[in-house]
Amino acid sequence: MTLDRRDLLRAGLLAGGPLALPAAPAFARNRPVITHGVQSGEVDGGRALVWVRGDRPSRMVLEYGTRPDFKGGRTIRGPWLTPETDLTGRIRLKGIPAGKRVYYRVTLDDGRVTSAPEPGAFSTPPGKERNVRFVWGGDMAGQGWGINEDFGGYRIFNAMGELNPDFFLCSGDWAYADSPLRETVTLPDGGVWRNVMTPEKAKVAETLDEYRGQFRYNLMDANLRAFNARVPMLYDWDDHEVRNNWYPEMIVHDRRYTEKNVRVLAERARRAIQEYLPISARSTIYRKVSYGPLLDVFVLDMRSYRNKNGPNLETDGPGILGEDQTRWLIHGLRQSKAVWKVIANSIPLGLTGAKGRDQDGVGNRDEGLPLGREREFATILRDAWLHGVTGIVFLTAEVHYAAALYYDPAQAAFKDFAPFWEFIAGPLNAGTFRPTRFDSTFGPTTVFIKGAPRHGAGPLDGAQFFGEVEIDRHTEELTVRLRDLDNRVLHTQTLSSRL
Repeated sequence: MTLDRRDLLRAGLLAGGPLALPAAPAFARNRPVITHGVQSGEVDGGRALVWVRGDRPSRMVLEYGTRPDFKGGRTIRGPWLTPETDLTGRIRLKGIPAGKRVYYRVTLDDGRVTSAPEPGAFSTPPGKERNVRFVWGGDMAGQGWGINEDFGGYRIFNAMGELNPDFFLCSGDWAYADSPLRETVTLPDGGVWRNVMTPEKAKVAETLDEYRGQFRYNLMDANLRAFNARVPMLYDWDDHEVRNNWYPEMIVHDRRYTEKNVRVLAERARRAIQEYLPISARSTIYRKVSYGPLLDVFVLDMRSYRNKNGPNLETDGPGILGEDQTRWLIHGLRQSKAVWKVIANSIPLGLTGAKGRDQDGVGNRDEGLPLGREREFATILRDAWLHGVTGIVFLTAEVHYAAALYYDPAQAAFKDFAPFWEFIAGPLNAGTFRPTRFDSTFGPTTVFIKGAPRHGAGPLDGAQFFGEVEIDRHTEELTVRLRDLDNRVLHTQTLSSRL
């Protein structure tokens, strides 16, 4: 008689004798575990980052290649994941061929056994042999709307994934570190929204571990983990990763905080970002990422170098980018050979706050010639105009609605620039707002706008938005589509490369 596995198990369990199998379940429990999936990012010029987090100290091992069966692939033994980085780690790949789909799988080796492999993939920048497509948006788990498993979690990442984008541009507010969640939210119709909760999301973040917990929280969502495994990220930050409307010299006047110095809070948040997101540990967040001959993306840092919030009417002194970043962007736009130059600005150019106080954005409601933070962008736009730079498009989030804005010097107080477009898309999973007023210094005209049915409406209302950009390799036209939670196209705008 031949015994199958079930017979052997049954015999071992009943008799407890020599037929008992080795303790496979115990062995499996003793293996390292990849806790939050894998992520890739910073895909640029033959380079890429791959990220992972484990449940214990162990070595990150990465196998990758251009075939899904990994034939002819390479293996890299990467860093040890230690408590110093909250058991996170990343490997930078170099020399990756252009225009390819790269497949990878990560395992963790603790010196005795290895984890189960976690697979992922990303596309490298093409030449002109295919179109470029990417998606963008911002604002996660804000205004009390966290992961609701009854709703299906962060469903918008399923919609974005259906488009098979080359990458995802995160426009900031990836974590609401200053906006604690409650377990339940009572809805206007009497229903209940139920948030997945963690200790870190129940209070404002102050310590390094609490900031780490803000970014871990998003990775609890299965939709986001699946999206991360397929689509690389290009990350930018804004205010809520630290605290609402923060600037470097801010002192917090909020009883929820025991640490009042925002510089200290920002340093902790930035370290958590570098541990939990596929971003290089560089000295500056602002950077250019080249995605082949059709596209350069200039990621701005609109937080680290800004002046104090207020009326925003200064005639000299620091603005919102700082001198070094302003010079970097001017030089980068002049030197760029790409057909399209996308500027990733985490705050819309014309956004203003309440008149005369807490002006967090670039605009100031003065409606006249550039003052305050507007001066830097006036300098950038004038230089681009004088040097014949074309193909500039601004992409942003921040205001929690979707919009297409056309900036026209004929309608502006400031005239020395070529017309350009700015597109807004968000939130991804947060409260949705009604449209706000825009400053007229650069002459914005609202071509399309869609906000909330009521201020602060949540994901159940469907007013969650993201943007899609597609660049046609033949015509070199850039098409923007603003989409909703269910992937419906709300607005389409096609731009000529001679813009």
